[in-house]
Amino acid sequence: MSIYTRKKAILALADGTVAHGWAIGLDGTTGGELCFNTSMTGYQEIFTDPSYYGQMMMMTYPHIGNYGVSARDDEHRKVMISGLIVRSFSQEYSNPTADGALQDYLVRNKIVGITGVDTRMLVRHIREKGVMNAVISSEISDEQVLIEKAKNWVSMDGLDLAKEVTRKEAQTVKAENGRFKVAAFDYGIKQNIINSLAARGCTLRIFPAKASWNDVLEWNPDGFFFSNGPGDPNPMDYAIETVNNAKATGKPLFGICLGHQLMALSEGFTVDKMFVGHRGANHPVKNLENGLVEISTQNHGFAVNPTTVDATKASVSHTNLNDDTVEGLRFKNFPGFSVQYHPEASPGPHDSSYLFDQFVKMIEDSQN
Repeated sequence: MSIYTRKKAILALADGTVAHGWAIGLDGTTGGELCFNTSMTGYQEIFTDPSYYGQMMMMTYPHIGNYGVSARDDEHRKVMISGLIVRSFSQEYSNPTADGALQDYLVRNKIVGITGVDTRMLVRHIREKGVMNAVISSEISDEQVLIEKAKNWVSMDGLDLAKEVTRKEAQTVKAENGRFKVAAFDYGIKQNIINSLAARGCTLRIFPAKASWNDVLEWNPDGFFFSNGPGDPNPMDYAIETVNNAKATGKPLFGICLGHQLMALSEGFTVDKMFVGHRGANHPVKNLENGLVEISTQNHGFAVNPTTVDATKASVSHTNLNDDTVEGLRFKNFPGFSVQYHPEASPGPHDSSYLFDQFVKMIEDSQN
């Protein structure tokens, strides 16, 4: 474990709010859209989730780092957040399966962070004022300079970030008993989504975000999956075109998070930026088709506008019980469905795993 030296750090929000604390991770300056996650565990999975690319992560649970880090918990090949804000950072960890300390992990991945700030106050502030950009620095002490940096940081609104996290070339992941072939589009796909489909007999060909449609057809998949990912789906014309091409095949489609939004956009529905996004592992979602409630993991700052959902094209299959936002769509003019939340993250722990089973059953039925 590296030697931890206490060094002052500052967090500055674009609206002028400033908090002082102590530096963690790498010394330096970083910025991005400030968001918060209400999960009590799983910080490493959160940090490596591509849907958080370029965002500043504030954890609402106060003690972070107390169980260290383990390579098997990474959801992607690198850390995706741009900065970390916590109340109480743990240098020491207690976990016999851990590979090392979170401090070393942050330094190794060049992540700047701050601890010792009132995260409860900051979360309440964001909930009241709405999402905004922020900057962390352990090298600049001038508050006004940092506030200006936060004000001038690029907005997430209108930003296509999927192309920043997608793989460079297609990759095949073979299932042990591969019954079906699924073309999965990587807009920031999480490892456990790959695992969940492969465990159900799906051999995956994972394509880059801007893959040639001819290359996809050449593989002759039995179904199509559209992954989660960061940023705004509205400027992703290339991805919407891919969804439309997939729909034209008549084969089953399944989308999660960003993939859900892209499928909605392909049908002419509107996707809007939220006042405050949903990020956590305790969001209640109601399945309107059977009346059951699922405890879900969520990570999104954009949502389908329910007033634009055309009943001749899709029905709302799931809603969020906290704010009635659209959490799922069942499409009527092609075999497909999508959900805004993350069934692979297992917060329930298995409340939503049936969605992968439904997709596989849909492929099986289409072949019969």
